[in-house]
Amino acid sequence: RRVSSVLNRDVKHFGKQHLFDGSEETCWNSDQGTSQWVTLDFPCPVKVSQLHIQFQGGFSSRLCTLEGCRTGEELVKISELYPQDSHAMQISFPSVEETVLDKLRITFGSSTDFFGRVVIYHLGVLGERL
Repeated sequence: RRVSSVLNRDVKHFGKQHLFDGSEETCWNSDQGTSQWVTLDFPCPVKVSQLHIQFQGGFSSRLCTLEGCRTGEELVKISELYPQDSHAMQISFPSVEETVLDKLRITFGSSTDFFGRVVIYHLGVLGERL
């Protein structure tokens, strides 16, 4: 997994590891910028069926673009999502189709924060290993 940036380069407190640690007290906090992203490389092909995201209200994204590919291929657009500016867990966006891929990139193109920061407490990609 890779991320576009970390707030003040403070990886210990705001790094990508906090996207998946299951703690409600930690988060990934991006630095300022117009477009932030998270890239996930899976160890084997995955058939994606759902995406779960929990933003911090006021630091969410108005538009999320999902791109994916198989190993050795270029990323292609899968879907666009329009999350709510809320701290609630947002589950099972209806436009996420079951897609087989080895890499997934989620681009947060339009933050609700004036400076373009994105804060995510939980990111989950559900599906089936192939």
